[in-house]
Amino acid sequence: MIPVEEARARITAAFEPLPAETVALSLALGRTLAEDLTARVTQPPQDVSAMDGYAVRAADVATVPARLKVVGRVPAGGAFAGELGPGEAVRIFTGATVPAGADAIVIQENTEAEGDSVLVKEGAPAGRFVRPAGLDFRAGEVGLPAGRLLTARDIGLAAAMNRPWLPVRRRPRIALLGTGDEVVLPGDAPGPNQIVGSNSFSLAAFVTACGGVPVNLGVVPDEPAALATGVARARGADLLVTTGGVSVGEHDLVRDVLGDQGLELDFWRIAMRPGKPLLFGRVGATPVLGLPGNPVSTVVCATVFLRPAIAVMLGRPASEAQQDSAILASDLPANDRRQDYLRAELSTDEAGRRLAVPFSRQDSSMLAMLARADCLIVRPPFAEAASAGTAVPILPLKGGVLGI
Repeated sequence: MIPVEEARARITAAFEPLPAETVALSLALGRTLAEDLTARVTQPPQDVSAMDGYAVRAADVATVPARLKVVGRVPAGGAFAGELGPGEAVRIFTGATVPAGADAIVIQENTEAEGDSVLVKEGAPAGRFVRPAGLDFRAGEVGLPAGRLLTARDIGLAAAMNRPWLPVRRRPRIALLGTGDEVVLPGDAPGPNQIVGSNSFSLAAFVTACGGVPVNLGVVPDEPAALATGVARARGADLLVTTGGVSVGEHDLVRDVLGDQGLELDFWRIAMRPGKPLLFGRVGATPVLGLPGNPVSTVVCATVFLRPAIAVMLGRPASEAQQDSAILASDLPANDRRQDYLRAELSTDEAGRRLAVPFSRQDSSMLAMLARADCLIVRPPFAEAASAGTAVPILPLKGGVLGI
């Protein structure tokens, strides 16, 4: 058995960023930028007013009250044709271009209009309520860096930078192949000794949440010919993920069948709990990640190994969304040689500290408990007993972009 960190490093080293493609701005949410995105325009393009009021020369309102002649009116999108002279003001509205000669805005609440003049009752220093050209960004500046996972805020910025088409990484195509004679699909009536399968659905959702495209190849029985046919259908995928059949039982055929297909095995079995029987290698040009069939083990292993592999293919750091920390809410015993991932809920104590509350029972068959979990408490190999109040590393499961 190899350590988790070594396994993760060997998996992520087998991948590289996928080629770029161009998508419409309206379809770019959740995609990853393939290159730096620069602004095509300057924002604002010229000095503009930040408030409704009067554009003035600060020197003319240094002493108040001051009466100024109103020589024009500028709505948003408009401009004053001339240049503001001494003792003059221009009625101006938010977003309108500041007239030449003006260097401050007096807000309308501090004025009193009197025919073709305005009484300024409170002055404004130079620059007051003026948004200078390029305050937000300038043409040619990088607004969003390569590798950025695009949020709704980023979409707004890209639009303001006049970028209707964005260069993004192609989404990795992840083929999913389940195994097991005992598995039936949701909605089917399970027969004697059968269970309703969940792995293909949880993994498909997981891949989608991570930014990939799941290709569900279904569930094949524990028969070499059926399994070989399923593996062949994954040709052309960026990664084949199998579930089940990688342990040491008589019906665990994945390793043997993959071997018959020319598997170049990198490693098999990891010192972790849950999820020891995990396989990684390559069949031809297709990398293969063999996950255990236990539904909890499947999701935990996907979190630890599949998520960083997809991140690399999208040009993002393999380490993103990895370990955080929290305060342990209850005592934990010493750990054995396998790195343990304990399902836990998060809460907050009176001091505002984030607490990790491990479930009292950690059976890897309990999918309902996994669904309730907010994080995985990471217990390194041979970790000593930990008391409540100790800071422990965690892997978040909920919130953020992934929401897994």
